[in-house]
Amino acid sequence: MAAAESFGCTKAKTPEIKFTKLFINGLFVDSVSGKTFETRDPRSGEVVAAVAEGDGEDVDLAVKAAREAFDHGKWPRMSGLERGRIIMKLADLVEEHVEELAMLDSLDAGKLLHTGRDVDIPLTVNLIRYFAGAADKIHGETLKLSGEFQGYTLKEPAGVVGHITPWNFPTFMFFFKVAPTLAVGCTMVVKPAEQTPLSALYCAHLAKEAGVPDGVINVVTGFGPTAGAAVASHMDVDAVSFTGSTEVGKKVMEAAARSNLKTVSLELGGKSPLIIFNDADLDMAAQLAWQAVFFNQGEVCVAGSRIYVQENIYPEFIKKVAEKAKSWVVGDPFDPQVHQGPQVDKEQFEKVLRYIEHGKNEGATLITGGKPTGDKGYFIEPTIFADVKDDMSIAKDEIFGPVMSLMKFETIEEVIEKANNTKYGLAAGVVTKDIDIANRVARSIRAGIIWMNCYLITDADCPFGGYKMSGFGKDSGLHSLEKYLRVKSVITPIYGSPWL
Repeated sequence: MAAAESFGCTKAKTPEIKFTKLFINGLFVDSVSGKTFETRDPRSGEVVAAVAEGDGEDVDLAVKAAREAFDHGKWPRMSGLERGRIIMKLADLVEEHVEELAMLDSLDAGKLLHTGRDVDIPLTVNLIRYFAGAADKIHGETLKLSGEFQGYTLKEPAGVVGHITPWNFPTFMFFFKVAPTLAVGCTMVVKPAEQTPLSALYCAHLAKEAGVPDGVINVVTGFGPTAGAAVASHMDVDAVSFTGSTEVGKKVMEAAARSNLKTVSLELGGKSPLIIFNDADLDMAAQLAWQAVFFNQGEVCVAGSRIYVQENIYPEFIKKVAEKAKSWVVGDPFDPQVHQGPQVDKEQFEKVLRYIEHGKNEGATLITGGKPTGDKGYFIEPTIFADVKDDMSIAKDEIFGPVMSLMKFETIEEVIEKANNTKYGLAAGVVTKDIDIANRVARSIRAGIIWMNCYLITDADCPFGGYKMSGFGKDSGLHSLEKYLRVKSVITPIYGSPWL
């Protein structure tokens, strides 16, 4: 593994922090309690800013604003065309401020600046524009009923939506939730992850500048057990959408059930298999496997962290992925030569290191990496284990860090069984030149997205969401609109009918 020259915190590239207060009803305000919490730079562990710490009282105020905006405001009553124009303006503003947003996400989450600037934020802009275009294309159906009656359906906005977003793609995940919700005419309260609050507040500012009416988007920064729990359990929230761990997803669902039976959508954990067959192009397969695990410091819900390699090519494949570690640069995410930044915070850093120790103690063979690097911050070497068994914790649990588990298989039947032997079902990958094998495996694996001879490819039009304990409900694509809509049937008699 190579080391970056500018390994520490690059002070000169630290962006100005403009927004640290809660955003409620179009205004930046202090929390009711006056409390703040620290957000820290994962490059160094140093404090970046003190951010307002919202709790149940602040969520009450935010929900009240969202409720008023929905029940009496103009946003749900605008035509889809009008909403679309404002959403398109918001996309333009996000595009204009790509540098600031990318820097905030790097500062908060340790994400590579050049990836945020060149990939994450442009994808976000495309996503917002996609839903701006969808805003005036939401419609029901006409129904020919039995007897002398006819009917039609209306698709109406669900009401006030609560969004609880994760920390690994802060700006992108904010709009993953917010953009379709805006398109259908809902109002909302967003609780961003406490590790990465800064870009959410900046995006709220851009939404107001774009012309989104006050009260439509409210952002309450704070912690999951207080602010997040208050959103999930609030009696005046009509739907909640959560992305995060399976453990917290269960709590969100329980809170929703105990309160008002609000609808719930969950995008949760994953332990995705990447299956490489004997006929694969080894160089391509090694590159796909590397990106599937180590992109974004391994902090990716669909990371292909269980890699099954057919036995004939297994030894050569290990050599190829191990070779890649030699040129992989871990260091300051503001440095354009760096490939991997720090883990998001100390807690995640320590969690990943514990799993690495589990791998060693359970008998897996450490090929490369396996320890922290740098004299400060939360940096971990890219770590590869071979000879991993399916019952090892590194093969079963979502690590959410730069740890690759390599396993071999003999037959297609065997690897399908192994791939499905998990509580998760978020994603999977298949690398083969045989279309029959690819199609069979894609049909057989129980997961929400299957990549064939590629990995981590997505688009605004592509539905995203898992099976089993990876959750339910789709983000992205037109399917995501349905989470924030309600279908109403209207039935009328036909004039002059003998039934009258």
